[in-house]
Amino acid sequence: MSLKEVKQRIISVKNTQKITSAMKLISAAKLRRAQSVIDGVRPYQQKLDEILVTFLSGSQHITTPYTRSSETKRVAVIAISSNSSLCGSFNANIIRLAKEVINSYSSLENNDIEIYPIGKKIFDSLKKSGYSLNDSLMPQLTTPQYAEASKVAYKLMQQFANGELDRIELVYTHFYSPAKQIATRETFLPIDLSALNSKGENISHDFIVEPNREAIIEQLIPKVIAMRLYTALLDSITAEHAARMLAMQIATDNADDLITTLVREYNKSRQQTITNELLDIVAGSMN
Repeated sequence: MSLKEVKQRIISVKNTQKITSAMKLISAAKLRRAQSVIDGVRPYQQKLDEILVTFLSGSQHITTPYTRSSETKRVAVIAISSNSSLCGSFNANIIRLAKEVINSYSSLENNDIEIYPIGKKIFDSLKKSGYSLNDSLMPQLTTPQYAEASKVAYKLMQQFANGELDRIELVYTHFYSPAKQIATRETFLPIDLSALNSKGENISHDFIVEPNREAIIEQLIPKVIAMRLYTALLDSITAEHAARMLAMQIATDNADDLITTLVREYNKSRQQTITNELLDIVAGSMN
């Protein structure tokens, strides 16, 4: 490359670095807000799960359609991605896991698998791959609000209770830390008590329930299921901001390395040009 081309390349990379650095700062600010929300929601969801496990695993048998386990003839898969890119492997990981989940039900007919994509990236990818999609949930859940999440959860619960669906899978990205996000697969329905009681704690049943267990369960289960969907949405958004912040940090660092290399090349070429000019002057004076 000529000196002019190298100089233009340095200017171009510096401009790109300014953009990636600004995007990193924006993502960091969004991450702080999102993390404060998810950190406040998770303990509430965990306590609801604990209460539900306590009631459903009690000595008194309580029948609820949401814990029934039957042969899987119709399944729904809810997969959550982001709407935009520039977040590293965030979308690629969740799209790959979603396809694995869908393909695990290859024994079923296509019309027996309901796929609900949440997020433009996974919608576009699955559609391009030829999957039949139901995008009715996307406008309601792209921007997480508990009221909207609960409406969707109640709708899915009704379908499950009526036997229209035998299993509902939830695929999303779990925010573990700013440096680690995990593509996660969970069974949304039927309710898995062992999964809810993940710590394996001994459950005490020494309590009095008013008015009765059935009334409490009837009110509790919809809240628990709606909260799980809402938490998954918040989790995914928090993980997205973390992944984008990390990706922009890497891009900024790579731009810095590239600038150093280009400046070195520019100085070397400039030094060579000056040397050649001096040699020409010396040769001319000798003639």
